[in-house]
Amino acid sequence: MDTSGLKERAEAWRQADPDPSTAAELAALLAKGDWAELEDRFSQDLEFGTAGLRGVLGAGPNRMNRAVIRRTTAGLARYLKAQVPDVATRGVVVGRDARNLSAELAEDTAAVLAAEGIPAHVFPEPVPTPLVAFAALHLDAAAAVMVTASHNPPEYNGYKVYWGNGAQIIPPHDTGIAAAIARVEPANRVPLLPPADARAKGLWRDLPAAIGDAYVRAILGLRVVGRGSESLSIVYTAMHGVGGDWAVRALREAGFPRVTPVAEQQQPDGRFPTVRFPNPEEPGAMDLATATAERVKADVVLANDPDADRLAVMARDADGTLRLLTGNEVGVLLGHYVLTQGAKQGTPHVVTTIVSSAQLGDIARSVGAACDEVLTGFKWIANRALERERAEGTRFVFGYEEALGYTVGTVTRDKDGVGSALVMADLAAWCQARGTTVLGYLEEIQRAHGLYVGAQRNFTFPGAAGAQTIRGIMEAFRASPPTHVGGDAVRAVSDYKKGERGLPPSNVVALALGGGGRVTLRPSGTEPKIKYYFELKETLEGGEPLAQARQRAEARLARFIDAFLGLARERGQPA
Repeated sequence: MDTSGLKERAEAWRQADPDPSTAAELAALLAKGDWAELEDRFSQDLEFGTAGLRGVLGAGPNRMNRAVIRRTTAGLARYLKAQVPDVATRGVVVGRDARNLSAELAEDTAAVLAAEGIPAHVFPEPVPTPLVAFAALHLDAAAAVMVTASHNPPEYNGYKVYWGNGAQIIPPHDTGIAAAIARVEPANRVPLLPPADARAKGLWRDLPAAIGDAYVRAILGLRVVGRGSESLSIVYTAMHGVGGDWAVRALREAGFPRVTPVAEQQQPDGRFPTVRFPNPEEPGAMDLATATAERVKADVVLANDPDADRLAVMARDADGTLRLLTGNEVGVLLGHYVLTQGAKQGTPHVVTTIVSSAQLGDIARSVGAACDEVLTGFKWIANRALERERAEGTRFVFGYEEALGYTVGTVTRDKDGVGSALVMADLAAWCQARGTTVLGYLEEIQRAHGLYVGAQRNFTFPGAAGAQTIRGIMEAFRASPPTHVGGDAVRAVSDYKKGERGLPPSNVVALALGGGGRVTLRPSGTEPKIKYYFELKETLEGGEPLAQARQRAEARLARFIDAFLGLARERGQPA
């Protein structure tokens, strides 16, 4: 390790850091000679990619901090001025969640935009991510920025960028913005226009409550049946995030008076005091919601993540036990509901991802709808929907990814946990009116279209060394793909890095097996993880109880996963 060069880079960054707290943090690391920590912070810049930026809060270019955000915003602003001739008229929407440092990062974002002569349309209070995506379209802004780290732990924050079409950025804009950021001067030389001066010049525009009202009206229009239910009991948790007031308001205005918020998690709190990892998928995250649901005897539990762009659902099985649905099960339910019960006009279009269940595609084809599978990330879903609307006149009705991300219709061009919660409540009320339940409806779909079972395994490898481990695993599977996984032959290997099925190159490898199974490998775009996605399809025998078929399918899936993880260890994954 070249400690002299590392010291020089760290000292230069410290001197240019506009935030005294992170400058002091670096000074302390330099004083005690913590070279390993400094190497991690200065080995690379925080990558501007899948969702803009996301990382651990702290000092240095490989962390989230005010210096990074000022330089990022300057690069974004200069790129917009080069690409969007009327950006000074249309402006950029700026929103934030309630995480640590979100207020400061959002203020810096608006102040840098204003200094570049670009009006900043600023939400004065924390808001859900889908509201920012909605505002970009509603105001015809040139772009939007949301300061959030979604469902990451409390030590993280992030910076998500939307283009003027309301969707997250994709190539060439992501690489163009990254190149513009690389040319920006040190952070302490980036111009800022203080809020008072920016307001006086009309370059800082606080957004009124009317924007939120318009969003609620728009998502109320997404309901398929729209009758509500006086008797359906719903428990809702905001997971200490910003969706609480919005979701409860929308549900009650939709005709669901029996909504019980999880009191301990309803108000925004960036410390996330009742959960270590504020992601509804994580073990323990839904414990308080479950306890509340049992206390009030709720029929359904709806949960948002902290920035309210994801949705988790619990429903009662035939025995009255609450069960957490998988992301794929929720996606299949919402997709089938919208396709079969929604408006019958034009060619409906649904979009999912290469790591989500294949079942939605089967359903779409059975009803004559268009369906696409795209790369992981809602930016690809939204942009593919826009492409087909322009080229073929299709009508986008639903998109989802298995990581609890869903959107119905075109109110937003991103996943929307609040709007999706409203449609799920509408679905539950429709089921109730038919004399069935959410899980009863799911069984109807599985009997008609097959029982798909899936699972995901994530392995975290932090830091620069972890990134190297993840690269090694991916390259090992590319160089030496297995011929069998357990007893099933691998019939096809898809390396998306080379571009597959017309999709942009991506660091993903997929194995298709002769028995109808598939496994997909990809590094996370926002966390130091490698992710493995598994799916099998089981055919139900005539009159066979669903529970029996599921038990058989899950036993087969468990053997499949164990066999694959053994292959992963052979290719360099630590035990």
